[in-house]
Amino acid sequence: MKSENVSRKKSIFEWAKAIIIAVVLALLIRNFIFAPYVVDGESMEPTLHDHERVFVNMTVKYIGEFKRGDIIVLNGDDVHYVKRLIGLPGDTVEMKNDQLYINGKKVAEPYLKANKKQAKNKGFNHLTDDFGPIKVPDNKYFVMGDNRRNSMDSRNGLGLFTKKQIAGTSKFVFFPFNDIRKTN
Repeated sequence: MKSENVSRKKSIFEWAKAIIIAVVLALLIRNFIFAPYVVDGESMEPTLHDHERVFVNMTVKYIGEFKRGDIIVLNGDDVHYVKRLIGLPGDTVEMKNDQLYINGKKVAEPYLKANKKQAKNKGFNHLTDDFGPIKVPDNKYFVMGDNRRNSMDSRNGLGLFTKKQIAGTSKFVFFPFNDIRKTN
């Protein structure tokens, strides 16, 4: 009887240890490696759609660099924004005749091809109205949505973001399951 109690206690201890390790690992992964986020709104159409779920790589904040063109998730006041990173600290961002210029050089935006065509079909001369030049201060980032005619971003209300406000980069849609894909 005594050996049975010892065996039961040992089994409970092993289970408790396994559960604690699993919870700690889940918290570490969720808070420092990757996390799921829900796309809310149409500002990234057609790249990302409303209510899709994306995985966000959070390690880039600690052991990497953000790159122009990355899709990033931003932490706002009680809300998350999914946008495209356009301007890095120190960059000068300008839009002239639907062409993006960073530091005076033309920047290709192939991810906007479908949106530019759709804007023309709707009678708009440009997908993105002219603005700038805007000098991005040190420690700040300039972002825009791909759906430029329907996006609140650094041009018109959201302003610039700090690295601390960036949750991470998104390169993968995992839901809905019938549309799992990499993002660009």
